[in-house]
Amino acid sequence: MMNEAPSSLAEHVAHAPLAAAVTARPAIWSRDFRFYFTARSAGLLSWAMLPVAVSAGLLSGGYGLDVAGYAMAFLVGPFAGLVLFGGVLADRFTARRMMIGADLTNLCTHTLLALLFLHGIAHLWQLYALLVVAGSANAMFQPGAASIVPLVAADVQGANGVLRTSEALTGLVGPALAGALVGLGATGLVMVISAAAYGTSATCLFALRLGTVPAPPAGTGLWRSLAVGWREFRARSWLWGVIVIWMFFAVLSWGPQLSVAAAVIVPEHGATAFGLLNCALGAGTVAGGVLAIRYKPARPLAAGAVAMFAYPLYPLGLVLSWPVWLLAAAQVAVGAGIGVWGVMWATSVQTQVPGEVLNRVHAYEVAGSVGLYPVGSALAGPAVGAFGTDRVLLVGVAVAFLTAVALLAARPIRSLGRAQGPAIALDHG
Repeated sequence: MMNEAPSSLAEHVAHAPLAAAVTARPAIWSRDFRFYFTARSAGLLSWAMLPVAVSAGLLSGGYGLDVAGYAMAFLVGPFAGLVLFGGVLADRFTARRMMIGADLTNLCTHTLLALLFLHGIAHLWQLYALLVVAGSANAMFQPGAASIVPLVAADVQGANGVLRTSEALTGLVGPALAGALVGLGATGLVMVISAAAYGTSATCLFALRLGTVPAPPAGTGLWRSLAVGWREFRARSWLWGVIVIWMFFAVLSWGPQLSVAAAVIVPEHGATAFGLLNCALGAGTVAGGVLAIRYKPARPLAAGAVAMFAYPLYPLGLVLSWPVWLLAAAQVAVGAGIGVWGVMWATSVQTQVPGEVLNRVHAYEVAGSVGLYPVGSALAGPAVGAFGTDRVLLVGVAVAFLTAVALLAARPIRSLGRAQGPAIALDHG
């Protein structure tokens, strides 16, 4: 899918338990975390509805799988291409300002999407252009979404678990609501709800009270900032190792799956069933997020990789023509695995990377992990036409399984322990 703090974020994270003891500050549910939680939940609800609404809406409207795949590519492509610059801009203008601007942009974009679906899509380029704007806005939002977490909660993993649970709950409600409304011919109403959610997110982010921002040295140029972020990213073999593995996963398994699954489910069972299956994915992610709030293994990425072995179940079920209830059960298992992996990964990045470069490193991480998703999405239609639906899904099954194997086989990833102290930046002088 991606920043106002004490003068040293590393010191803040390292001494957060002591500060909490002295001030009786809640480990998770501080005032600022409550506002941040509301903002993220609202934004995540919109994000959960959008792919289902667009994919199912296009297929229900008589468009083909290729159009649905291109739509997802136009949404995710700009996000992957611009998120690096979002990380640099978040450091320069503060993450919160960038996030508020992105939310307001999305509010306007989803209002226009609502008008487009309500009045009918006269030209596909109009839809594609609005999806490009939405993806670009999310690229400006995402880098700060990670770096703010350590600033609003002393228990970083617990906060990530709560946020992952929120993401799962919105993933539970959002796709089901979007699928139901699309089934009733009300795709435009989905966009109206999304626009209102982005307005709520911007309001809550504006209400945050945060301290001094850790920033790059004065006078540091754009390319120098990117180079420093790249050096920090490259110096951590566990970090870039995961991203390299994820790139293959994104283009061969994750990227094609949504549109291919929609092409299998919607014609046979309807848009509502497709929404409910994505809802089941959210239910599983709730379970995974709740588990990850308290489950704190010594080697978090190894534990997350084991959980990812559940991912192949859903595409395998599509190949084997499982009934909807069994596909839903598979989605619950997949969601639980994704939930555990997501919390372990986010916590590792946020606690192992120093605060003054976290926005930029997170931007590289997101760009790498999501960058090839639009390629997989755009190629879904041509691949199905050339090789057939079952073969495309079976490749996704095999790649998802090998992804979990590779994560466990790579020693830097498998052996990474929990952060025991403040993260230290490299000397870039």
